[in-house]
Amino acid sequence: MEYTIEDARHKLRSGELTVQGLVADCMLRIQEQDPEIHAFLDVYEDARKEAKEKDAILRDAPQESPLFGIPIALKDNILVRGKRATAGSKILEDYTASFDATVVRKLKDAGAIIIGKTNLDEFAMGSSTENSAYGPTKNPRDLGRVPGGSSGGSAAAVAAGMALGALGSDTGGSVRQPAAFCGVVGFKPTYGRVSRHGLIAMASSLDQIGPFAKTVRDAEILFSAIAGKDDFDATSVDVPYEPEKEHVSIRGIRVGVPREYFGAGLNPEIEKRIRQILEKLKERGAIVETISLPHAPYALAVYYIVVPSEVSANLARFDGIRYGAPSDAGAKNLFEAYARTRERGFGAEVKRRIILGTYVLSAGYYDAYYAKAQKVRTLVAKDFEHAFTARKVDVILGPTTPTPAFPFGEKEDPLSMYMNDIYTVAINLAGLPGISIPGGLVPAGGGKELPFGIQLVLPWFQESKLFSIAKAIERLIGFPG
Repeated sequence: MEYTIEDARHKLRSGELTVQGLVADCMLRIQEQDPEIHAFLDVYEDARKEAKEKDAILRDAPQESPLFGIPIALKDNILVRGKRATAGSKILEDYTASFDATVVRKLKDAGAIIIGKTNLDEFAMGSSTENSAYGPTKNPRDLGRVPGGSSGGSAAAVAAGMALGALGSDTGGSVRQPAAFCGVVGFKPTYGRVSRHGLIAMASSLDQIGPFAKTVRDAEILFSAIAGKDDFDATSVDVPYEPEKEHVSIRGIRVGVPREYFGAGLNPEIEKRIRQILEKLKERGAIVETISLPHAPYALAVYYIVVPSEVSANLARFDGIRYGAPSDAGAKNLFEAYARTRERGFGAEVKRRIILGTYVLSAGYYDAYYAKAQKVRTLVAKDFEHAFTARKVDVILGPTTPTPAFPFGEKEDPLSMYMNDIYTVAINLAGLPGISIPGGLVPAGGGKELPFGIQLVLPWFQESKLFSIAKAIERLIGFPG
């Protein structure tokens, strides 16, 4: 039987379910399904022993934490002390973490059980999990299609019931996009709301850790456990999370619908379903209005200048000496040793972004590309600020992705792959909180139907209101994921 975190919490408290039984069920699902899906890179057998210890604690006294005894999966760019952390790359195939990421420490403090590490696009660079050095992950909804990326393994693990929740990282949509493709909930917090300490960095000004779950409530439980200020992360902020105490009524909510998100490239069936959901919102008393985010068409170009620039700086440490597996046999000098290590250790997409980033940061090009991109990034953020203040919308609603999950190998051209992020990257550039919730199913050819996601965006640090609105829309849609 598949459980939500909330379901399992109540059954553990009542004694109807044991932690050992819950972990054993997840392990069985992994054993039966993961040889085909390949969501996991590592499965932690010591989770069974930990489950037994948790049951002994529960026999003595009930536990208040909603995550106590809950099996959680982690994207393999999040460090767990004493466990391997590959970031989906050959260059880190033998790296063992020497400390817990802050989010891992918080999950352990809450009583969660880390059940294993999930597959990802190498160093979180990709939108399909096809870029993993350890092979692609398949979408549980259709094994011939991608699960999205870069956190495809985490999304697939939750969708297939192999974990009750999971964490991923979202730099330009890497939680929300795979959540949409796999039919689960994916949440990206406000930048700084969750510590990045212990997350293998890709683009430090955009990376955020966020949860995957079956329901919005489950995602909120995970977020509330990992949020908070951290002395190890100077970009983290001290804004305590306080959940809304009552259900939010749809009546009177002002919903902004960006006209830029409903143009060429959007799957017509996704647009049709979202328009139908907007009509339902109107019937329940919501005020739906078209808004403009005029700099939205530039967000993707800005993103693919800013991100490679930060990638070229962050990945400079992987040289086979400080970090990474060395491949310097027969090297004549240090430069050649570096070159051989990186040639063997990095995949094509990582090399592409390092080269691009180094180019735009070089003398003579910095002002023309990077500096200009940062100026446009500010304008992208101001578009959202104008929508929330001048237009006074409560929430911005649109599609998470332009299409449902696509077949493996369909988007070999990098530009066509990057276009999958067209609705998600601006939220990272602005640092806003965003969530993707399942919107239903759309035809995908061959008589098949696949999930699509609805993306909701609210102002900075308004996570509690975002979860409340998302839960209200989730109840209205009635789609189980």
